[in-house]
Amino acid sequence: MERIQICEDPGECAHIWKKAWPRECFFDLWEVRNFFAASYKRQPYFLIATKQEKIEGMLALSRIEESRSFAHFPGETWRGKTWLEQNKIPASSPQVFNELLASVPGPAHLRYLTRESVPIKNTPVALDEVGYLFFPGAYGFSFQKYMEDFSGKSRKKLTRELAELEKHGVSFRYNHTDDINFLFRLNLESYGELSYFYDPSFLDSFEKLVVWLHQTKMLRTTTLLLGGTVAAVDIGAVWNNSYTVLAGATNPEFKGVAKMMNFHHLEWSCLQHLKVVDFLCGDFGWKQRFHLAPRPLYEMNIVPKYTTMQESENFSVKVREH
Repeated sequence: MERIQICEDPGECAHIWKKAWPRECFFDLWEVRNFFAASYKRQPYFLIATKQEKIEGMLALSRIEESRSFAHFPGETWRGKTWLEQNKIPASSPQVFNELLASVPGPAHLRYLTRESVPIKNTPVALDEVGYLFFPGAYGFSFQKYMEDFSGKSRKKLTRELAELEKHGVSFRYNHTDDINFLFRLNLESYGELSYFYDPSFLDSFEKLVVWLHQTKMLRTTTLLLGGTVAAVDIGAVWNNSYTVLAGATNPEFKGVAKMMNFHHLEWSCLQHLKVVDFLCGDFGWKQRFHLAPRPLYEMNIVPKYTTMQESENFSVKVREH
C-alpha cells in the first residue's frame, strides 16, 4: 500500500520534482516552472506517493487562493487559464494514479495533461487543447521536401504572398535584446487584456525566464525586418535538440508576415537537424494548413463533495462540458 505524503516546502518540492518528474520537454525543467512560482507566489501542494521510501508517483499542485482551488504547479492562472503545457502525473501504476487523485483536498482543474500521464481507459478526462509539432526528420531534414507537402495551388499562392513581402527587402537578426520589449508592446497592443503579458505576474515571470534562457544560451530571439522595419519578433527556447516557440508578435503594417516567420523557423530547424519544433497549443488558423502534427492535451476537473479546502477522502471526478 502506497503512502501519500504532502509537501508544501518550496525547497523540498524542488528536490522531489527533480527526482520524480520526467525531463522530456522544455516545460519539464524545474527552473522554468520556478520563475512562475516565484512571481505568482502560489503555495505549492505536492502529493507524493511512496512505498518503502521510494517515490511511486507525484501530483504537483499549487493552491489558487482566490478561487479556493488547485491547479498544476506553479498555478500561473490568467483569466481562468494556465500557460505552461505538457503537465504530467507521473505514477508507477493506475492504482497509484487514482490514489493521488483521491488525495486532492479541494476542487482542482488540471490542464494540458499529456496522454502518457493519464490512464485514458479508466479516467474521465476531456480534450483540452491541441498542440502542434514539426518533425524535421520526417522530411529528411529537407525544407524543400516539406514544401512538397503543399498542393501546387497552395504553393503558388504562398509564393505570391511571400513575394509581396520580399519586395520590401527581407533580413533577419537574432538575440537582439531590445526586440524583446518590442514583442511585449506589440503583443499587448494586439490583444489587450486578453494577452498573458497584461498580467504583471506573468510578465515578470516571462522576463525572468528570458534572462535565464539568455544566460544558459538556450534563448533564440528571431526578428524579421522588412525594409529595415521590425515586422515580427518571436522568442523561443532551444533545449535537448528541440525548439519551443514561446511567444511572438507581428507588425500589423505587414499582412501575412507571420507566414514568413514560421517558414523561417521550419527551414532553420531542418538546417540544424533538430528533433522537433513545438509551436504550442492554439491553431490560430495556420498550423493545420502548415501540415504540423497535432498533439492533443487533456484536462480534468476534480470536484470534491465538500466545497471547502479541508481534506476529504470522498470526491468525484467530472468532465467539463464542451
